[in-house]
Amino acid sequence: MSEPEQPFFFQALNALKSGDRRAAAALLARQLAEGNTSPHNLRAVAQLAVQLGETGLAIDASRAAVIAGDLDSLVAYWGMLGSHGRSEEALANIATQPASVRDQPAVLHILGNLATQTGRLEEAREYFRRALAKAPELLESWFSLAMIKRFEAGDPDISAMERLIGSAGAQAPLHHALGKAAEDIGDVDRAFDHYSKAAELSRRDWRGPNASQFSAAVDQIIGAYTPAAFEGFPPSTSQSRSLFVTGMPRSGTTLVEQILLGHSAVGDGAEVNLFGKAVTPVRGIGLAQALAYQNARGTECWTEIGRDYAHLIDARFPGAGRVVDKSLGQSLSIGLLLHALPDARIAWLQRSPDDVALSCFRTFFSAGLPWTTSLGEIAVHMRAEERLLVHWKSVFPDRILTVPYEDLVTSPASWALRLQEHFGLQPEAGIESKAPADRTIGTASVSQVREPVSTARIGQAAKFERHLKPFRDAYYA
Repeated sequence: MSEPEQPFFFQALNALKSGDRRAAAALLARQLAEGNTSPHNLRAVAQLAVQLGETGLAIDASRAAVIAGDLDSLVAYWGMLGSHGRSEEALANIATQPASVRDQPAVLHILGNLATQTGRLEEAREYFRRALAKAPELLESWFSLAMIKRFEAGDPDISAMERLIGSAGAQAPLHHALGKAAEDIGDVDRAFDHYSKAAELSRRDWRGPNASQFSAAVDQIIGAYTPAAFEGFPPSTSQSRSLFVTGMPRSGTTLVEQILLGHSAVGDGAEVNLFGKAVTPVRGIGLAQALAYQNARGTECWTEIGRDYAHLIDARFPGAGRVVDKSLGQSLSIGLLLHALPDARIAWLQRSPDDVALSCFRTFFSAGLPWTTSLGEIAVHMRAEERLLVHWKSVFPDRILTVPYEDLVTSPASWALRLQEHFGLQPEAGIESKAPADRTIGTASVSQVREPVSTARIGQAAKFERHLKPFRDAYYA
């Protein structure tokens, strides 16, 4: 007797394990159309679709998983829309809900976040206030509110947050909020103490690779991916709509994205991390995996990777026009990206090491960047990233533009022109101040980049110089 056929979802999992991203996506689509459509299964489909980078599938499955009157499933659906650039759809759906749902603290919090992402900060503050009036212990709302307000000495919000230390809930964001409050009122020592407590809480349960392991991986990539290695790769004929912007977190990448979005030919952008999904069939980013992949797939293999990336970008950003791919954390795979997408260009941000280190340490990264929770780890990671930049520029000298943040904010018009030239855009004047004011921004720079470009954030680390000694000792040694 033959074995019964597995459900499409499990077939999709097996296809993904074998590196067949396309087959996994097709099987998920069949699961959604023909398989078990219980909410539990549909939520699993949505999460696997996110892993595959399939925006449409993820949203469709999350929508289908909604249970009438069930707040958790609604919140999951709205979160899925918001994280995939569909904030207006989320708002429209929330507006159809009865007042008893719209007035729930969790929903008010979502509305606050959506308002923050589109620059409606007064409205966002009001939503967070309403959420906290109903649920004063809602730590995520305290954190979100703290990020978009300016604290003054004696602010009652500080006392209210301090009373929540040790309560149930995620304490790291609470300490980040209190650190920001202390920094606003000029208490640098207290601010750094809170940032340090947040860092300790964030890394307590981390079991993944550390900065030293990342540094070792960087050395392996640099040693393997030489110009001669790429000469042995079959060429790719894929084309891309994307303007790639990368660099260390908090180095100014969102500002460059904002500048490019002021150009009439550039329609949208976000931190999407989709090339990592497209390169799934390689089953790794090392040279050995790349050679095994192309030996198995033949001369069109890198063209296929490029086409998959283009498909994922088109699903994430429907419509025409260029888009900004501001994905961070993919520096190890830059060589494969530039080979699979032969028309691609990259703007790589650099900023004062001290300023980047401080900003990384005091920022709560919801996606989790464990190396940012240790000043010593930040130094090791930063040095490794710098080695990668030097290496990739030596292999692809005309395709990577190094953009110093300090020069960018000092002379934004001249750098806007250089960026347009680098990406092959028809030059337009004044793009550094033309980006839509209400565009969605989902990074920690959400409020900063809506302000006029200025030099105000140069040298911010100076007031923390004593606290940054562990970083400086490791980085400048």
